[in-house]
Amino acid sequence: MNRATATDFVIDAAPVIPVVVIEDASRAADVAKALVAGGLPCIEITLRTPAAMAALEAVAGVEGASPGVGTVVSVEQMQAAQRAGAQFAVSPGHTPGLLDGAEDLGLPYLPGAATPAEMQALIERGYSNLKFFPAEASGGAAYLKNFATVFQSIRFCPTGGVSLANLDEYLSLPNVDVVGGSWVAPKSAIQAGDWDELTALARDAIKAANVINA
Repeated sequence: MNRATATDFVIDAAPVIPVVVIEDASRAADVAKALVAGGLPCIEITLRTPAAMAALEAVAGVEGASPGVGTVVSVEQMQAAQRAGAQFAVSPGHTPGLLDGAEDLGLPYLPGAATPAEMQALIERGYSNLKFFPAEASGGAAYLKNFATVFQSIRFCPTGGVSLANLDEYLSLPNVDVVGGSWVAPKSAIQAGDWDELTALARDAIKAANVINA
């Protein structure tokens, strides 16, 4: 597995990776279908609920969906997620153990970094696609802009506090091609089974990104 390019398919698929919290696994497939219909195929299922692994397995069965597992903090979670059908893994930070684990599994991995030291350590390990988390709390787009010329090989996926309101601040940066966001899959819409709303939110995000990149 080429660490530098293994997650290119995640970064390049669409301008937003939906960050999804599923409390009822029976709704997961419908969530994924709605997001895929809206143009967002890479879907991060976060390990924040007991239903997450079952939800991941359900999403893996949806045509056109590329499910990933998020909030990963152990190799055991990576292993279980890969068995459930995860095509990629995302973590808020990173450790040598997680890096080794992802590489041993051959699982495309988007490790988290928020400081220059963390970024440089990941460059040394051969990574070029990184999660920047928590984005807004860590200084936002203004902070991330500083690394565009310093770490020219890195592409970031800012996550945490990113929304439609500040999407332009991030996607206008030369080192950002995609963001992670929960606003395209709000808890209220999932609980209500309002799949049309999810599709509309996904399409709105893509429209906004197209305007920014025009």
